[in-house]
Amino acid sequence: MFPNPRSIQIRWFAPGLSTLLIFIGLASAVPARMIARAETSLKTEIAAPAPDNSADVAEINGLIAKYAKAVDDADTTLVSQIWSNTTEVSFIHPLGHEHGLEQIKQNVFKHLMGDIFSERKLSIHDISVHAYGDAAWAEFYWDFAATLRKDGSPITTHGRETQVYHKEQGRWRLVHVHYSTMPVAEQRTGF
Repeated sequence: MFPNPRSIQIRWFAPGLSTLLIFIGLASAVPARMIARAETSLKTEIAAPAPDNSADVAEINGLIAKYAKAVDDADTTLVSQIWSNTTEVSFIHPLGHEHGLEQIKQNVFKHLMGDIFSERKLSIHDISVHAYGDAAWAEFYWDFAATLRKDGSPITTHGRETQVYHKEQGRWRLVHVHYSTMPVAEQRTGF
């Protein structure tokens, strides 16, 4: 988890408060009990545990599982249960950039998944979920095996994905996806 920016400042500031006051010549103007109280309260804030977000992480993991099922079944009804129904939602993929839930349902799930492939299986692994208040993101790797509808030939791809979530009326909803296939390193380029 990312540290609280205030904790970073406190970590540097609290232990040296009395030294700092001596250095700038204010030690005699600030009573020692005030310095001790300030250092104690600042140290207490640093030691405070992070809020328990395990319920949020579990809910988002459940949505990721539903997302994989929506891909497997090319199910636009299930898509509606996962995604936020706002015009701001978006989906970036190698073949395009969709805006709004209707474009995502039609262009990604109905056309790309349903019309191009007769069978699909999205296997997701190495999921990492980060939830902070009413915003969260997940990152994971995937393997996709499918059968092309036009000639029945199999296709297998591997990639990685980032998903952004927003809590709406107490429930997490997907608002953005960005996925790409795994990069292929070129010989002698180092990339």
